[in-house]
Amino acid sequence: MNAVALIASIVLGAVFVVAGGSKLAAADAWRTQAVGLGVAPALAAMVPWAELAVGALLMVQLGEPWPAVAALVLLVAFSALLVVRLTQGRRPPCACFGALSAKPIGPAHLVRNALFAALAVVALAA
Repeated sequence: MNAVALIASIVLGAVFVVAGGSKLAAADAWRTQAVGLGVAPALAAMVPWAELAVGALLMVQLGEPWPAVAALVLLVAFSALLVVRLTQGRRPPCACFGALSAKPIGPAHLVRNALFAALAVVALAA
């Protein structure tokens, strides 16, 4: 893996670990906000754990390229959900980073996810 791909993988991994950890720390508030976004309760319970696993694997470079692929898939799914809610005119709290991100969803969330997706693509380009 080249240095740029390694750095992209570690940075993206850290983002996923922070996102998953902050969701777990927010507990019931995260699940309530996720359901408000339209996420099924059972799926909402799994998201933080998936983010932690993907993030940790990205950071320690275990199982490459699959953690980067999983990160990209998650980011596309998260972005698709945001697009659906925005096109419906709904702007519930993002809760993308648990209590660290309680402002309503908007185009900036899609831009942020696109930047994270670009990191995943760079991590895949090793």
